[in-house]
Amino acid sequence: MSISAADVKQLREMTGVGMMDCKKALTETNGDIEAAIDWLRSKGLAKAAKKADRVAAEGLVGVAVEGNRAAIVEINSETDFVARNEQFQGIVRNAAKLALDVNGDVDALAAAPFPGTGRTVSQELTEAIAKIGENMTLRRAAVMEVAEGAIGSYVHSSISEGLGRIGVLVGLESAGDKAKLTALGRQIAMHVAATKPLSLSSEDLDPEAVERERAVFSEQARQSGKPDNIIEKMVEGRIRKYYEEVTLLAQTFVIDGENTVEQAVKNAEADVGAPIKVAGYVLFALGEGIEKQESDFAAEVAAAAGTA
Repeated sequence: MSISAADVKQLREMTGVGMMDCKKALTETNGDIEAAIDWLRSKGLAKAAKKADRVAAEGLVGVAVEGNRAAIVEINSETDFVARNEQFQGIVRNAAKLALDVNGDVDALAAAPFPGTGRTVSQELTEAIAKIGENMTLRRAAVMEVAEGAIGSYVHSSISEGLGRIGVLVGLESAGDKAKLTALGRQIAMHVAATKPLSLSSEDLDPEAVERERAVFSEQARQSGKPDNIIEKMVEGRIRKYYEEVTLLAQTFVIDGENTVEQAVKNAEADVGAPIKVAGYVLFALGEGIEKQESDFAAEVAAAAGTA
């Protein structure tokens, strides 16, 4: 099949691998980008896809905490200029608080009454679009709650209280000191913002993602020429390392640089005065998963001038 230059360029930007190797990978995988990434990794040419290069969305993530419950929302805009607009900030801040009332349901949040306006959240966004002149969308929301314990929160690249580009909630279940639990939860939330784990533990990982990694590791190991029993041990070792890299509880805690997050929580129990369980976490990174829309400015100018 014919491999387009655009696909080669995209794969190169995602992996940092040379053009010829990218073209060969796409040829070997019939143009499948994800399969081509795995092919390059199996050959030792790419460590991982730089998927962040494909993400381009602006706006704000907002966080609201009330007792043992907390909410997080993401509202997108076209440019980062809007994030500095006080009206837009007010919408995101109020939306985060309202998300608590609707348990994070986006449709219910859009239909919820916006304070002091007589309009819904959706209608308030429409008003802001007309005034500011940019499209805005209520993208997602989530709520975290613990029966007993505390919610730790952290907002990275904060431009105002509870508003920024990355928001994290961490739920800690415990009968211990709430102030100390909240402080610990905030530290773990900071860790999550820095490392962006894929799941809480290995049990929570997507089985398909694990099998995909196993397939890549197996192909790499087979190229060593070692016996099957040795290859199996090599693969299992790589899988254990993978768990340590992508699951929150097994990661090295960035705050102390020594213990795993699981051990750091265990160590904190004496200070808190009770056992602690990490109930879960929520991470919203602004624009995550939204495809970047690229444009050829020169081509647009030529088209507007009628020369293309």
